[in-house]
Amino acid sequence: MSELTDQYIGKDDIGKNLYRKKTYYTLCIEQDVLAKNQEEADTKLSDCGIDYSKINKDLAEEKNGVETYMTDANYTDSDKTEYVAKVVYDDYDGLENAKENGDVELDTYALEDDTIDPETGKCMSKPLDDLKEALNPMGKYKLVENQ
Repeated sequence: MSELTDQYIGKDDIGKNLYRKKTYYTLCIEQDVLAKNQEEADTKLSDCGIDYSKINKDLAEEKNGVETYMTDANYTDSDKTEYVAKVVYDDYDGLENAKENGDVELDTYALEDDTIDPETGKCMSKPLDDLKEALNPMGKYKLVENQ
């Protein structure tokens, strides 16, 4: 064994050359997190990245006389944290049964700022007044409700 490489070098290797090549890969890690809002999700995600102790020589195949000399991973960039779904009661067998049994599911149709009514357990959108304000922030237009 040489200090230059982990390759076993013996008398049968007389005349051979030692080669080394660096190959760069793009690694993508997509993580899910349950959080109250995007800010909390970002905080939790920033605390959970690559476990660098697992980036080691075992990551690469070693066969046909090829031994891994070094592995490394470096942060490059990340996308914005995106809302995916809201945890709601699974009312397949009825909402009361779901509340009693703790049956939940992920609802991809629920909006990010929908709330769960603590009494009924139903997923509710923001109140109509909030929606009106969002659509007509300056009070410029007269909004008429259908009756």
